[in-house]
Amino acid sequence: QVQLVESGGGLVQPGGSLRLSCAASGSIFSFYDMGWYRQAPGKQREPVADITSGGIRNYADSVKGRFTISRDRAKNMVYLQMNSLKPEDTATFYCHAKGTTHWGQGTQVTVSS
Repeated sequence: QVQLVESGGGLVQPGGSLRLSCAASGSIFSFYDMGWYRQAPGKQREPVADITSGGIRNYADSVKGRFTISRDRAKNMVYLQMNSLKPEDTATFYCHAKGTTHWGQGTQVTVSS
């Protein structure tokens, strides 16, 4: 059974930082590109960042320069370091193995003073 489990969300003030983690079970991690997505209330789920199996990173324009995606193959983990957070970053963040139907359950990020 393939599982993706996110953690690290929470409430943070504008300008603050959070690091999201995604723990991946099974053998999918090494072979798949991995991505972080987010969904704000009343909005569609959107891509935030992804990292290929070879380590190439891509970012949505809205997070470039503020967010960093990384992966640790040895630990089967994907991370999203989020700095300079803004209220508009408030959303549920999901980890996804791209090209598959495997999604995590999501972790809530709230940016508010």
